[in-house]
Amino acid sequence: DAEGLLRIKEENQKHYRRAQRHQEKKEKIQRHNRKLGDLVEKKTYELKTQYEHLANLRRSHILELTSVIFPIEEVKTSMRDPADASSESDSAMSSSTVSKLAEARRTTYLSGRWVCDDHNGDTSISITGPWIILPNNGDYSAYYSWVEEKKTTQGPDMEHNNPAHTISAALCYATQLVNTLSLILDVNLPKKLCNRQVKTQQGNHEFCGENLSRHRFTRAVKKLNANILHLCFSQHVNLDLLHPLHTLRNLMYLVSPDTKNLGR
Repeated sequence: DAEGLLRIKEENQKHYRRAQRHQEKKEKIQRHNRKLGDLVEKKTYELKTQYEHLANLRRSHILELTSVIFPIEEVKTSMRDPADASSESDSAMSSSTVSKLAEARRTTYLSGRWVCDDHNGDTSISITGPWIILPNNGDYSAYYSWVEEKKTTQGPDMEHNNPAHTISAALCYATQLVNTLSLILDVNLPKKLCNRQVKTQQGNHEFCGENLSRHRFTRAVKKLNANILHLCFSQHVNLDLLHPLHTLRNLMYLVSPDTKNLGR
């Protein structure tokens, strides 16, 4: 029994010394983890600082881009409404007819349904200059009408001072701006949309062509609107300001200096 007790004591001493070595290793690992934790915290702070610096650079580039090359602003249309002119010339027109005309001017027929235009048709959004504008309510029916009339009518009146040319140019500029913004913000766009006039088997790309069918034009507009909304979502633009049909207005909210998260 005495020999067995001595043997047990020796084993306990071995276990105790091993426990001490394990405790030293544990403390060493803890010190190493604390050191790594401090290093990770330092690197995380440096990374956050770099992200903020990068966001400020992106923001400054975007604001410079949209102030020098692609200015976007709201334009008040000063043109007199034909209904107003006719109401002034026709003294027999009743007040109910005038009110019905005013209500008609506030609505637009888009994609099989009537859409109310909150701005009453008196505002538009311009890009690169006040002469290149898009309707505020997203109604591009002037382009459809121009394409249909061009199939049957040819002449100088159809080629000059046509609102369809303005719509096509504004959408082309908007596409170019969106593609540039995606590069600056490093955000992959969900829809591929080309802004260059290149020749393919199907003809000219997107809005640069002159013979776009209604289907191709509508499809390109939907892709552009989807890309703009995707960029707005990535920059945390206030959702209450966005509308799926307001192409340039959504883009204007995206690049606005009031967008706090622009460049994130």
